[in-house]
Amino acid sequence: MQVADLTKYEKARILGARALQISMNAPLLIKIDSEDLEKINYDSLKIAEVELNSNALPISINKPFPEKKEGELKRAKEKKINDEKAAAKEIAEEEEIAKEGEIMQLANPEDERDESVSTASEEE
Repeated sequence: MQVADLTKYEKARILGARALQISMNAPLLIKIDSEDLEKINYDSLKIAEVELNSNALPISINKPFPEKKEGELKRAKEKKINDEKAAAKEIAEEEEIAKEGEIMQLANPEDERDESVSTASEEE
């Protein structure tokens, strides 16, 4: 697998795992001169990056892909309502709302004034 085929997350995971191995004294998979090691200050992450770029890491990545399903997509059928039925439905809903409003006994503005006057007189 080429480095260019890896996502940044896969690359970070591989480099981190290999750097951990190197920091725990795992053997290096490529020959690096002592001069080059001194240049990178014996940094395990830099060494892992050099190994990854040279394709020396024996790490494989399994990328599962979604299954391809063949078949036609069917559009959901919507019931067509003509204007007369839509108007009748709206009238029925409005009547139902009006009945519910009667049950709840909507407040009158006059009732609210009486309560505010009585609370003001009680405070004095």
